[in-house]
Parts: sequence; C-alpha cells; structure tokens
Amino acid sequence: MQMRRLGLVSGLFGALLLITTATAAPAVPVVQPRLEGRAVLPAATFAPGPVSGTLLGPGPINGISLPFPSQPVQGFSAVLDAGNGTFWAMADNGFGNKANSPDFLLRMYRVKPEFKTASGGSGSVEVGQFIQLSDPERRVPWPIVQETSSERLLTGGDFDLESVRQTPNGNFWFGDEFGPFLLHTDANGRLLDAPFPLPGVKSPDNPTLGSETPNLPRSRGFEGMAISADGATLYPMLEGALTTDPDQRRRIIYEFDVASKRYTGVTHQYRVEDPSYAIGDFTPLDRNRFVIIERDGGQGTAAQFKRIFLVDLRLTDAEGFLVKLNLVDLLNIGDPNGISLPGQPGDIGLGDPFSFPFVTIESVLPLDRSRLLVINDNNFPFSLGRNPQRPDNNEFIIIQLDPRQRR
Repeated sequence: MQMRRLGLVSGLFGALLLITTATAAPAVPVVQPRLEGRAVLPAATFAPGPVSGTLLGPGPINGISLPFPSQPVQGFSAVLDAGNGTFWAMADNGFGNKANSPDFLLRMYRVKPEFKTASGGSGSVEVGQFIQLSDPERRVPWPIVQETSSERLLTGGDFDLESVRQTPNGNFWFGDEFGPFLLHTDANGRLLDAPFPLPGVKSPDNPTLGSETPNLPRSRGFEGMAISADGATLYPMLEGALTTDPDQRRRIIYEFDVASKRYTGVTHQYRVEDPSYAIGDFTPLDRNRFVIIERDGGQGTAAQFKRIFLVDLRLTDAEGFLVKLNLVDLLNIGDPNGISLPGQPGDIGLGDPFSFPFVTIESVLPLDRSRLLVINDNNFPFSLGRNPQRPDNNEFIIIQLDPRQRR
C-alpha cells in the first residue's frame, strides 16, 4: 500500500499522521487535552444601546424578563486576537432568526478574560469598547431595517454574521448566513462594498431570492471562515450541505481572492461524521493547516458530539475529502486541578472530566503551539446547556492539547 507522510509537526500538532491514497487515517486523539483556564461572562450582560428583544414575546424566557433594557452582550460566533490579552468577540444576528432580531445591533466587543487557572485568577470577563457595523454610504442595494436613518446601523434583521477575519490593512471581512454573503468593512465597521453573494447558492432568507428556489437551508451559510497566512485569500465554509447535494455529509469550503474581490472557483470538501452535524468554526493555523469545530445539535445531557479536527488542504482521501485528525473531544476534557469548580446546583459537565455541552460552540482561536481558546455561543436567553434551570453564560476556556509542553 502506497503511503504519503505528513511529517512530524512541533508543539500543538506534534503527531505523525500517515495518509494512504485509498483511505483516510482514523480520527483518533493525538494527546489527552486538559483545561488550563476558564472565564465566564454572565448571561445577563448588557451594553449601551436601544431596547432589544421586543419581538420575542411577552416572556419571561428561562427566567429572563423581556424586553431587554439595552443590547445584550451575547451570541459570540467568532473571535479574533486584539492584543494585550484582549479579543474581539463577534455577536451573531441576535435572537435566532431574521424576523425576531431587527432590534439587535451587529457588533464586535473587545473583551478581556481574567482566566481562572491552577495558580489563581478571578475567572471573570471584562467588556470594553465595541465596533458597530453600519452602512452610511448605502452600499447595501436593498432596504435595511434602519433604511431611513442617517447612521444606518446594521441589525440582526439585515444579516446573520457568523464569522470574521481581519486583513493586514485593518479591514474586516464577515461571513453571513442570510445570503450567504461576504461583508467588507473598514476598521470601524463601516461597509465598504455591496455584499458579495456566493454564486449559485441562496438561502430562504436571501433578500434577492425572488421566485427562485433556495438551495441552502436556513441558518446553514458561512458559519466558519478562515484566512490565508498572507491575508490574500478567504476560505468561507458552509455550515450545512446544499439541498441539491446527493452527499448530505459534504461541507464545502470556497476560496475568495481579497484583492480582486472575487471567488476563485477553487473549492475543498470536508465530510462531517453525520448528515445532521454542523460546522462551528474554521480557523487557520498556518499556510495549509486549519482547525474545524464539528458538532451535533444537542445540549446538556443530550450533547453527544462536539469535536475539534485538524485538516491540511494538501491532504485528501481517495474520494477527494480533506483528511481529519481529531484533536479535542469537547465533551471530555481533563480538569485535574478543578479549575471548573465550584459550580451551581444543577450544573452539568464541571469537574474532572470537564465538558463543554453547549448546543452551539462557534469560536476557536489558536493561542500558541499547544493551546486553543474556545468560546460557546450562548443564544441568550434560550440555550440551557450548562444548567437546565439557567440561561447559558458565555464561557471562555483555554485547552492545553499536550500537557508535556508545560514541563
């Protein structure tokens, strides 16, 4: 049997992966991961802004009164390193769909976790400034929620942002699910171009759908989006399969050239373990290697599959799908130092082993050669993954993939 060797990679990905031309290597853990740090942003955290949640009904929902007095800091679906121990945490469309989120403002919040570790730390998260997305130059060619306002702030009734990357010039590119579209803004969140559609693909929420039949299910657009090491290429990835695809386990990764602002026509194929599984995030490590969150739709005790895989765009199996190496089972993380304790009555998954049993886990960021930052999307006030009696908080965890790296 002919074999091709990926090679020995140091640090975080220090495993020898053998690939055959006939079949992919088994998806087995490289090392036993453990919890190094944890910080928690309470569910009921609000930032300045107008009243929101007015279309969620009379409430309360999971004990939370409605409407909200201002803008909830929640629903983190992407994260970027902002320097000096801070991060840009990007909120998604708000409350779950286009109809109920027109009063949720699309923002990125600068957050600073003080991680609780074996040596101390408060485990709290400080929320600082935010970047508000807007369209004052009227780049969007169809009506938006704040169509007649001077600021034209973008809302969850306009786009469902699920991914973001920053280019070397400081501009941001966002991946959306309603189109799916790519949005291009300056460093202050002002839209620079009309939204870029994905050729041949439309969801039921696409504002240009007209009489066409959508071929992408609702809320299955650009959940993850990586960027090349030189910032020249974006890799937006669909969360779900196209309705027309005979292989419902296939998830497509596209290539978008930043300079020409066009799709290149090159695609990559990733196969999930089950047709019902979704992509949570797609994040670069270097020129060719990326990490992917793959998850089921369960939460709490019903959560069965929440994992992070490593892929290399140069390595595919006999069917043309990217070869997957299992890095982390997010439902089985060692916590020998009891960092996750104490909890509250009814909490699920605290202690050793530690579990991240949230329905949507949508942010992963490599911190160095041996550690990953992972954040859940708490879908405030709906998700109940940690405790069936309390709305989920936003939890920030640092996972050490190889304990030997600390010696």
